[in-house]
Amino acid sequence: MNIHLDPVAVASKKFSDPEITAKGEKRAKVPLSGLTTLWFNTGTLCNLACKNCYIESTPKNDRLVYISHAEALSYLDEIRDQELPTTEIGITGGEPFMNPDIIAIMESSLERGFDLLVLTNAMRPMMKCADELLRLNETYGNKMTLRVSVDHFKPELHEDERGENSWKPMMLGLKWLSDNKFNIDIAGRTRWGEEEAELRDGFEAFFKENDISIDAQDKKQLVLFPEMEPTEEVPEITTACWGILNVDPKDMMCSSSRMVVKHKGHKKPAVQACTLLAYDQQFNMGETLAEARKPVALNHVFCAKFCVLGGGACSVKD
Repeated sequence: MNIHLDPVAVASKKFSDPEITAKGEKRAKVPLSGLTTLWFNTGTLCNLACKNCYIESTPKNDRLVYISHAEALSYLDEIRDQELPTTEIGITGGEPFMNPDIIAIMESSLERGFDLLVLTNAMRPMMKCADELLRLNETYGNKMTLRVSVDHFKPELHEDERGENSWKPMMLGLKWLSDNKFNIDIAGRTRWGEEEAELRDGFEAFFKENDISIDAQDKKQLVLFPEMEPTEEVPEITTACWGILNVDPKDMMCSSSRMVVKHKGHKKPAVQACTLLAYDQQFNMGETLAEARKPVALNHVFCAKFCVLGGGACSVKD
């Protein structure tokens, strides 16, 4: 018997059931192969309000409140006590350097031997921590990387995303990091439609012109993130897709990472399955890393667009 599905009805049911897709197929899930990267979202407040911020950070968005040093330490302790295979701590926001405990969180992570990746726009909040950053770089420089958001090598396109007068202070911070020999990466965007080779060549010329020590052809030093829209029409990921797309579930971010957040109004932080899904409670895996070991159902448009189809990854190691 042939079953004819109404396309409109199917579209309205997509990403609504964690077990079954709108077409009735078994939804793909990703088991945790090993927690190698733990992210801390230090809060969603930011000094900028970008057009297409993945996590909707703004100067007024406090849906994720500042995580404290003590709260971060409890998760570092859990890694130690459970002997988890975690080697990297990632810090994101908002703008992480707006969190008053940011340096303490960074230093505790480094003291315990983790590689540390901090995402920043390199503007005034970061520069207010300049002396402390120089001290950390002198002590732990080989273990610490700062990833600076430079959406495009053309100032007008960067400011199209980040707002007027955002280019010059970013450049001051980026040059300061490079001149002081910090390990730095760049996070760019693909929203303007150029081919990857064109973008990398443009960034290469930009780095050379400004004497910034980054290899634009290295996909870990220059990360180009795919664009995402929550309402975008993308296919759901079924168990059959792994073979069809020749994609390994172990290459998905949620196979090896989790993110700690603190939702506004909650007494304790929670562990989310993904850095991109900080608010969605279906991806809230509990308050501890032990609770967060269960598989993740790819029941969100970002799972398909960013990770499976877009090949996006946030970690230095991915």
